[in-house]
Amino acid sequence: MSAKEIVKAFYELDLAKDENILNFFHKECSLKWHSTKGYTVLDYTGLDNMLTGVKKSFHSFKYRLSHLLDDDGIITARYTVYVTTIERPEKDEPLAHFISIWEIKDGKLYKGFEISQQLDNSSDSLNSYAEIKV
Repeated sequence: MSAKEIVKAFYELDLAKDENILNFFHKECSLKWHSTKGYTVLDYTGLDNMLTGVKKSFHSFKYRLSHLLDDDGIITARYTVYVTTIERPEKDEPLAHFISIWEIKDGKLYKGFEISQQLDNSSDSLNSYAEIKV
């Protein structure tokens, strides 16, 4: 698979349900993430711990891609995360917007750089992410 196909396959997963998510990550991976809560660096173990928390907190945790760009094997994804919470299992709700940049090594996600912003409730916020289909 190409780097773009690997990243696309990852973003088609449901992080709360898929048992093989860690197979997408290189054992020496790192994710550098800027969020509204600050800066975080996650390695393979940190990602495993975060995914365990996702599975405990959500019935579903899915991505909706609006952009997926390939620049010489460096892949940039723009997406919104939608979740179904334990408290409201009947409602799929948008949670946050993300842009991630991935380097692939040995067919796995290796180096990631991510920035996220919590969802605001404006209709433009969601519509802008729905404009482009990947």
